[in-house]
Amino acid sequence: MFSHVMVGANDVEVMVAFYDAVLGTLGLARDPQEAESPAGFIWQRCGHRWPQFALRRPFDGRTATAGNGVQISFAAPSRQHVVAAWQAAIDNGGSDEGRPDVRPQYNDDFFAAYCRDPEGNKLCFVHARDLP
Repeated sequence: MFSHVMVGANDVEVMVAFYDAVLGTLGLARDPQEAESPAGFIWQRCGHRWPQFALRRPFDGRTATAGNGVQISFAAPSRQHVVAAWQAAIDNGGSDEGRPDVRPQYNDDFFAAYCRDPEGNKLCFVHARDLP
């Protein structure tokens, strides 16, 4: 459905280290040899160009800020991956917004965890039936 999602970062080194640790638990990788490209730092599934998660300093040169009401949700292949991604986020400077658990208000199989990255962007890791 989406080609890519991009977030702005102020402390790029901290944010790259955070997302390397967290997204690696979901099978997403960044080429560690690649310097920041004009598009930023990009994570994707091995062997796939799309979809992508990108991170960079804002193009306009102003301070990056987290959007109120904005959430980036990552599909996880299993409940264990949800737990691993959430724990990696907490262990690498993220803050808890909702421990891993079933969220029956959304569906009986919606297993999710929520956190914020070091700069305040809200993240969700979710596993559910038929989720790609």
